[in-house]
Amino acid sequence: MDTDVLVVGAGPTGLMLADQLVRRGVRTVIIDRHPGPARETRALGVQARTLEIYAQLGIAARALELGKQGSGANLWARGRLMAHVPLGEAGRDITPYPYILVLGQDDNEMIMGEKLNQLGLSVTWNTELADFTQGADGVTATLKGPDGGTRSLTARCIAGCDGAHSKVRETCRIGFPGAPYEHVFFVADTESTGSMVADQVNVYLWRDGFHLLFPLRGQDHWRIVGILPEPLRGRDDVAFDDVIPSLRHEAGASLAIKSCSWFSTYRIHHRAAERFQEGRAFLLGDAAHIHSPVGAQGMNTGLQDAYNLAWKLSLVLQGRADEKLLDSYEAERLPVARRLLATTDRGFRLAVADGWLAGLIRTRIAARVAALAMRFPAIQRFAFRTVSQTAIAYPESPLAMTLAGLPKPAPRAGDRFPWLHLKLAKDGPPVDLFQALDDRHFHLLLFGQPAPDDVAALGFGNLLQVHAVPADAANTAALARVKLPPRAFYLNRPDGHVAICGTGFHAAAVRHYAETVLGLIGGG
Repeated sequence: MDTDVLVVGAGPTGLMLADQLVRRGVRTVIIDRHPGPARETRALGVQARTLEIYAQLGIAARALELGKQGSGANLWARGRLMAHVPLGEAGRDITPYPYILVLGQDDNEMIMGEKLNQLGLSVTWNTELADFTQGADGVTATLKGPDGGTRSLTARCIAGCDGAHSKVRETCRIGFPGAPYEHVFFVADTESTGSMVADQVNVYLWRDGFHLLFPLRGQDHWRIVGILPEPLRGRDDVAFDDVIPSLRHEAGASLAIKSCSWFSTYRIHHRAAERFQEGRAFLLGDAAHIHSPVGAQGMNTGLQDAYNLAWKLSLVLQGRADEKLLDSYEAERLPVARRLLATTDRGFRLAVADGWLAGLIRTRIAARVAALAMRFPAIQRFAFRTVSQTAIAYPESPLAMTLAGLPKPAPRAGDRFPWLHLKLAKDGPPVDLFQALDDRHFHLLLFGQPAPDDVAALGFGNLLQVHAVPADAANTAALARVKLPPRAFYLNRPDGHVAICGTGFHAAAVRHYAETVLGLIGGG
């Protein structure tokens, strides 16, 4: 085999997958049909869960340096501020990153590309996937270069990160049901002033739709996303000057546009692939699901697809786990995509529905309901967890096993293990658990009970790190905050989700999990 994994597409999802595979020692080739990295971008919201992943990859600091932290979100209707969500307060105990980071897709790609180069791999640009076939041991791909010539490459697996018009998906004959929205979006990078709250996301609902303003780097720099007013939708020559009157009408007379550095229009589809895997071929990101921009979820969901698949693919390709482990990728990520599609579709249709009645519901009823709801901290926290993707869980996953006896308020198998500061050594200081637990190992956390005498007998080999958390007043308080009982055990997966958990530690159950559920081979 020429390589272990052929990654098709060097957008955010493909770069994340390549980064994660290479740092885990998997031979990888990544190609892209374009001549180089993207220069213009539509996606720009980086959610907290993505930043947690960035931290494990060692690129969070670079992202924070280049991005703009959106510390809150504001809902406007009929020129009035209806609701405010203080993201910092709502997410304060949930994540180290209680905000949305406004960072363009191009910058995200640059950061992940730099990391890939540091790991010793570069993108092969101007190279297109022409076709591929699958065999018992791998795939044979035909690649087309910029001169039209072709060459063959063999790989054990192929990953389709090649967007909505995926050649990988097409070759696998996987359906992509859905439809385009009838509305046309516009996006503009501007220097503007007005009623919008600085350094926060501002959402304006109006009779004929909505527009969003995201703070960009620099003074008074804003990304504006919205739908074209109905009179402009049939035109091919729409310019930013054409949308300014409606923006000013709905955002208020105080809105002043000083300049516009980029303007584009586009259509949005809502689709999800029927399957995410066909043999040795996998679909990720926009190749697997596309949806409306409501909630800034698209890019982040693709990055989580890659993070989910990478550790599983690494174990299988390195001969440390049975291939059945790969079945859990679709089992976990396809339901996430379908739920997200349904949620964003409902929100989007409410935001863009035409007609006077729809406009009335949007600007008066929905806005007032949102304003009332967002007064409650519990709802603010729920909204933050949903949008930040920290609430994504896999309770129905074949890899999720919650043993009897664990009280229901406690984190369960499939959940993202909560962010905590704990003393891992009796005489040591509290540490940030997300920093202390690296994502290239499984982690066994034991509360109120000692570490097992024979760790090797658990069947994980050197894949497992064991942490017997000492009894301590600060630890007890931290556990109580997340409803975690003082006596319990949690085995966390490399991606930070809970694999198996219970009260009293059961070595036999953990070994069974390693051998039967994960399919680890020879002690990992």
